[in-house]
This record gives sequence, structure tokens and C-alpha cells, in this order.
Amino acid sequence: MRPKVAIIGNPSLLNDNYPVHAGGTMNSEAVAEVSRCVPFIVPADPRFVSVEELLESCDGFLLTGGRPNVHPTEYGEDETEAHGAFDRARDAIVLPLVRACVERGQPFLGICRGFQEVNVAMGGSLYPEIRDLPGRMNHRMPPDGTIEEKFALRHVVSFPQDGVFADLFGTHKVMTNTLHGQGIKEPGQRIVIEGTAEDGTPEAIYVKDAPGFTLAVQWHPEYQAATDPVSRPLFEAFGRAAYAWAEGKPFL
Repeated sequence: MRPKVAIIGNPSLLNDNYPVHAGGTMNSEAVAEVSRCVPFIVPADPRFVSVEELLESCDGFLLTGGRPNVHPTEYGEDETEAHGAFDRARDAIVLPLVRACVERGQPFLGICRGFQEVNVAMGGSLYPEIRDLPGRMNHRMPPDGTIEEKFALRHVVSFPQDGVFADLFGTHKVMTNTLHGQGIKEPGQRIVIEGTAEDGTPEAIYVKDAPGFTLAVQWHPEYQAATDPVSRPLFEAFGRAAYAWAEGKPFL
């Protein structure tokens, strides 16, 4: 039996009027084809699932990207127009889920909003709009164009030579896409920032001294995960962690 990976879903509208819980096909492809696990889309809403049920039912968690942002009250700030849209139901599930996984050693992989959730769950804060900061690039995706154009590689992320990510990728510099507006302001407790863009924006983190897999990235590695030289080793490592958890073995 392959390990079961919960893909955190996002609320959406089918045909502009029918509410659904959605998950990008590329997320399922990455989990099934690269991590070699069974993908399940989870409604991230405490009306339907509890953190405890998810922890007992699944072997790992893919914390996906999503248009709504983590609500700023989760890191002690007031809501402003710059903070954008929110998903309070997802906040209520994912933030305590991250903390529980860190404690248990249960694996998760954070992507974009998921990256930001990991930081906030551990006590960190976020900038509402990276492009408004002096010296920062516009990290948002192009407003127009094809999927290929929106997910195209756009900037370098650098890592320390002896770090976790450099060891995983076999290099200390990689090219990534970029489709985010927010970013880390203050890192949370035990959050280690390893990857940074040329403008200093944090792009890759993990939780120090956690007993399991806690890697998170600000870019979108699910795009072309089977063939991209950066995405594939990330999802392969996540898969190994999920297999280890399912088999009751420590992840090394």
C-alpha cells in the first residue's frame, strides 16, 4: 500500500456558482508520480475534518498554494486592504496541523501559502506585499499569459553550501518560478531560512530540530515535478518521508 498524502484543498466555484473544494491537478500528479503516494484532496475546514482525524488518517501533508492569505491576526497584526483575501477555515486547520506534525515528526511539504503557513504556525509574521518593499522584486505571477508563461522559471534561489537544500539539490543555486505576493517578515521560532532570492526574499525554510520532514518553499515545485531538476528531488524526498512514517520508521 502506498502512503496516503493529504493535499490541502482550497474553496472554489465550479461554473462560477457551485462551491467546491479544489486541488490543482499538478499537485496530485507530483504526489502520485514523483512521491509515489496516494493523493487525497482534503477540505481544509473544521466543519468537515479535525486536525486529529487528519493526523490519524494520513501519512503526510502537502500544504498547497492558494490565493487567500493567512489572516494577519494569526501573527498579531491588523487586517488591511493590502493583505488581500483570506480563508479563515484553512487557517483553523493548517496552522495547528503544522504544529502537531512538527511535534510528532509527521512529514509535510509546504508550497507558497503553505510555506507562509509554516512560518506563521511557528510564531512568525508576513509582509502583505513584497513588491512594495524597497529593493525587492515583483514576485507575483504575470497577470496574463499561458500556464507555461505564468509558471516559467524567473529567478535564482541561493542556499548555503552545507545546508539541507543544497544537499538535496546537489547545488547551492537553482532557478525557480515565482507566483506570490506575500513573504516572510519575521521568521518563527525554530524556522531556519536557507534559500533566498537575489533581493533577499526568503524562499526555502525548515523547522530546526524537528524529528520529521518539514521542508517548505515559496515557489511552486509541483509544476512539471516529474521532469524539473529542482522539483523532482524535493517531491522524491517528501515521498521517502511519507513511506518512513507509514512504516513506523525514523526519517533520516
